Amino acid sequence: MARLFGINLTDKDNIGYALTSIYGIGFKRGAFILKSLKIKSHKKVKDLTEVEIKSIVDFVEKQFKVEGDLRLEVNENIKRLREIGSYRGFRHLRGLPTRGQRTRSNARTRKGKKRTIGALSKEAWAKIDQVSQQKKTK
Repeated sequence: MARLFGINLTDKDNIGYALTSIYGIGFKRGAFILKSLKIKSHKKVKDLTEVEIKSIVDFVEKQFKVEGDLRLEVNENIKRLREIGSYRGFRHLRGLPTRGQRTRSNARTRKGKKRTIGALSKEAWAKIDQVSQQKKTK
């Protein structure tokens, strides 16, 4: 099991796919890295030599920000948007979509579980109806 940037890569995966588990490296960027280093993307992680692993780490450190550095930069950018009071910062603060998506009928991924405010949900009404039906039958 190879360990790159604090992430364990699964031995049975192809290296082209396994690199995508590192934050900041997607499929295209992984393919670019392997092409630059002349490593076949269908090669399994367990078949990589120490030299190949070292070359991947060195190349990525020189060319890209990944994992902790990238997460830190993204969080600092979001914090800056909040501090200057921009619209995007406000949306981040409230946990709403920041890029203009509608929120009336969608955005459940960003907004979280639906919370009914000011009225009862369908489930609550159903429970009330069951209790009232039981009282009538007694």
